[in-house]
Amino acid sequence: MIHLRNAPGRHTAGRTLLITALLAAAAVVPAAAAAPRGPAAPATVGSAASAPAYQQVAHFYGAYIDAAGTGGGGTLTTALRAFYLTPALRSQLRTWESRNHADGVLRAQNTPLAFKVTAGDSGAGHTWSKVRLTWSGGKHPTYTYLTVQSDLRTGKISGIR
Repeated sequence: MIHLRNAPGRHTAGRTLLITALLAAAAVVPAAAAAPRGPAAPATVGSAASAPAYQQVAHFYGAYIDAAGTGGGGTLTTALRAFYLTPALRSQLRTWESRNHADGVLRAQNTPLAFKVTAGDSGAGHTWSKVRLTWSGGKHPTYTYLTVQSDLRTGKISGIR
């Protein structure tokens, strides 16, 4: 289980910087994949592909909430969607957003104060994570819950309910 809290009106600069670096590295990957290959290099321990799916979901929601909380996010939220979400899900989100006039990833018009991701069940090539978004603090906080589906083969998020 991963639990992170954002201070109202502030984003975590370190996490945003890390995500920006990851996105920049992702842009280099297609060029490297097209280059001639030599002997196979050993897989790196702790690579993103070997991370549990719920951890990828937590990385995405942490970066996305930080980016969306900084004046709407703009190109960074778009880049995060391109990196973490399947093309089919991005299309579904655009349809949902035009119908509901809200952010489809968060299922809301604003950004939460905190979130928590919990691992769920797996089957048929997918795994599900439970995302709890915290909208208010104090003695009686308000939560909403999302079920996030990830593709085990690619690690990409393929559904949000």
